[in-house]
Amino acid sequence: MHDRESSSLAHGEHPPHLQHHFSDEQQQLDSDKLGMWLFLVSEILLFGGLFCVYANYRAHHPEVFIYAHRYLDTTLGGINTVVLICSSFTMAWAVRAAQLGQRRALVTLLALTLLAGLTFLGIKSVEYEAKWKHGLLWGTHYRPVAEEPAAPGSASGGAAPTAAAPTPAPAPTPASVPAATGAQSSGAGQPLRQGGQWIVEHSLIPRAAQGPAGLASGLAASQPVEPGQIVEQPKNVQVFFAVYFAMTGLHAIHVIAGMVVIAIMLLLALRGRFDDGYYTPVDLTGLFWHLVDVIWIFLFPLLYLIR
Repeated sequence: MHDRESSSLAHGEHPPHLQHHFSDEQQQLDSDKLGMWLFLVSEILLFGGLFCVYANYRAHHPEVFIYAHRYLDTTLGGINTVVLICSSFTMAWAVRAAQLGQRRALVTLLALTLLAGLTFLGIKSVEYEAKWKHGLLWGTHYRPVAEEPAAPGSASGGAAPTAAAPTPAPAPTPASVPAATGAQSSGAGQPLRQGGQWIVEHSLIPRAAQGPAGLASGLAASQPVEPGQIVEQPKNVQVFFAVYFAMTGLHAIHVIAGMVVIAIMLLLALRGRFDDGYYTPVDLTGLFWHLVDVIWIFLFPLLYLIR
């Protein structure tokens, strides 16, 4: 049988996995990898546009991002980061198992990678559900439920901002802010206590003369809140959640797409379609999955660890 296959190949017949328009397996592998890298570059350009949107809004409304990121759950986000890093390890190991023709190891590692993807989506759905219940959504859908906000740096992050009823309570006037704070107002901004300090919300007034655009330059070292004192959240908080859902939502779609491809690779591996001579589909799937993981590694600190 082996002699018959060798004789057929000697007469110019292609192996089953070699497409007719390639002269040999190496040419097919190089072409497949080139095509995948071009696709990954287009994906980077797609996410790059969202990263530019993030940079623009954060530069002009830093107080919104500093305020709103506290309502993200850093514990769940950190767990998801670890899950995806581990999934990159199992995916890379799966590619190596395919190269060595280790079918059982390949099946096991693909299954573990698929399980990690499901875990990531499950945790992300818990986060999305909390945002939906508390009205922490984008645009006109931003209608937060009035609950006590999480303390800065806490991991709970699921509660909605305070004073977030459809008709918010009137903000304190600039004169009510202690003079020691050094906060200034042009009359259009509203005083805001942020992390034990008073700043002036600048979303609707000209940029600050010093410091990042939109961020008050005068901050008090510390200023206690008087009992019963009204504290307003910044304007335009919905901008942060629009950016959050756009970036994490697109990433979640890519996670789902990667899981579909991994599931297909798992079925093919169970049928014995891959060996040490043919593992290109597993290799290319690994490249895509690594990109998905790297994008999340950037999203996590940009959205969850704002300081």
